[in-house]
Amino acid sequence: MLPFLLRRILLLVPMLFGVSLVTFIMIHLVPGDPVSTLMGTNVNGAAGLQQARHELGLDLPLPVQYARYVGNALHGDLGTSIRSGRPVLSEIGDRLPATLALTLAAMAVAIVLGVGIGTLAAATRSRSLAGTVMLVSILGISLPTFWLGLLLIDVFALNLRWFPVLGDSTLRTLILPAVTLGLPAAAVLARVTRAGLVEVLRRDYIRTARAKGLRRRRVVLRHALRNGLIVVLTIAGLQFGGLLAGSIIVESVFSRPGLGSLVVNAILGSDYPVIQGVVLVFAVIYVVINAALDILYGIVNPLIRVS
Repeated sequence: MLPFLLRRILLLVPMLFGVSLVTFIMIHLVPGDPVSTLMGTNVNGAAGLQQARHELGLDLPLPVQYARYVGNALHGDLGTSIRSGRPVLSEIGDRLPATLALTLAAMAVAIVLGVGIGTLAAATRSRSLAGTVMLVSILGISLPTFWLGLLLIDVFALNLRWFPVLGDSTLRTLILPAVTLGLPAAAVLARVTRAGLVEVLRRDYIRTARAKGLRRRRVVLRHALRNGLIVVLTIAGLQFGGLLAGSIIVESVFSRPGLGSLVVNAILGSDYPVIQGVVLVFAVIYVVINAALDILYGIVNPLIRVS
């Protein structure tokens, strides 16, 4: 198990450097002059623009800029926000807990509902029930997140008054955003779980377990579900990245003070250091989560450890 863990952890190094390179290139592919956009009328003439480029290090060759960027990032320096003048890492650190709380809550909603509904649809002998379950999952995939959020606000916050409309002060304010963000992912997981379990339930060892007299519920939950978890874990890892990115829209709809509102304000204000920092943090979290899932595969299925 230890060599397997070491191999997976060492793979993080080139992946993270690749993420930093792509993020760096993206910010330099933005059309227009970053200095003119950032400084606006505060820069006087060509001399002022040149001085601003020198202060920001934009007059250096791109390889040198990238080396400085990586070196500073390794020391926890992602630059300084143009709008607030604060370190980008501090700006992100203030908002990251709210975004992670929303993403993890949405992931919990997606796993509980998705795996539960998918297992029910695969295990039930009623075609009508299975069809209804999968129809609901299709609707969940089809609904736009922003529209679903507004619908939940209208029904459960404004009409029924079960939850607060906006904010981030209590646990109750997290429920509607988490459901809004998690339902589409739950629909995807439901379809994947059902497809995986239907295939597993046809295998010989499942029929052998049933022939021994084991109850169908025990066969599904203790034998079939575990062997179908590999595909579910893969999709869940991919969905986590989607939820993290989707939190930007949901936080805007529910006015939550997370990275979503931070990056939206940064885009509107052309605050490129903040945009680059948020993209890098999102990418690093995504890479680390997928590496953790890769390790989890080896725990669920020991055969993967030898690959």
